Amino acid sequence: DVVYGVLPVYHIFGLNVVLGLSLHRGATVLLVQRFDPATALDSIRDRQVTVIPGAPPLWLAFSHFDEAPADSFASVRLALTGAAKMPEEAMRRLRDRFGLELLEGYGLTEASPVVTSSAGMPQKVGSVGKVLDGVQVRLVDEHGDDALAGDAGEIWVKGPNVFKGYLNEPEATARVLTEDGWLRTGDIAVTDDEGYLYLVDRVKDLIIVSGFNVYPAEVEEVLMEHPDVQEVGVIGVPHPHHGEAVKAYVVLKPGATAHEDTLVTWCQDHLARYKCPSKILFVDELPRNVSGKLLRRSLV
Repeated sequence: DVVYGVLPVYHIFGLNVVLGLSLHRGATVLLVQRFDPATALDSIRDRQVTVIPGAPPLWLAFSHFDEAPADSFASVRLALTGAAKMPEEAMRRLRDRFGLELLEGYGLTEASPVVTSSAGMPQKVGSVGKVLDGVQVRLVDEHGDDALAGDAGEIWVKGPNVFKGYLNEPEATARVLTEDGWLRTGDIAVTDDEGYLYLVDRVKDLIIVSGFNVYPAEVEEVLMEHPDVQEVGVIGVPHPHHGEAVKAYVVLKPGATAHEDTLVTWCQDHLARYKCPSKILFVDELPRNVSGKLLRRSLV
């Protein structure tokens, strides 16, 4: 295999999934210092890359790169994404344009980092696959009980992949590790009757409007379906009457002309009113960390 190594190796995804696994399997790693779609596609073709692990911003960039020929990923047998939720609309676009079946997984640094994978099984849109062999997962409600079938709950993980704790930080460790070894991830998910896991959002990102729960990812997914929208970030902001209100930051596609009213109406056609943004701001880019996760705390 030839692995496209665009993920930084000082991050757990790049260190363990790209570098560590490639060394273990005897694969070639093509380390990339700077990413741009045109150069990347040249490298993928010239070096006959077979495996591409990437965060959503990488795949979003490819999906919006209009100059890319349909056979751009002809050599690729495995395309992986993780670190953040991948918009379903972008996954469909990659599949329709390039025949690329993007496999989502779920994990976190404290779990070394993989918990679930979609590899080697029938794909379900929106799912991050099933729990790895030897790893246990519970979905826990706000009362600390196992969530009912079909209900959302916080993902708790237990297994040999779970870390022992944060170095010299016993209080921080106690907040995420239970006495019997369960890791509280802070991520919310649901499962279906076949054991597939579907991410909903982060516990701390939950927006409460007039007592109703609003998950930012649901609003983002709807806005991403609009043909003029390239990226979206949604947060909760204080509201004098409703407790919180929904606010969206939108990056439009080049040449797009959608207005705030247009996108609000779009949301109202697809969501309950309390979930719709009360304010939409247009920005040139969204703040993200090195692994591609949206930095909601930087949106104000």
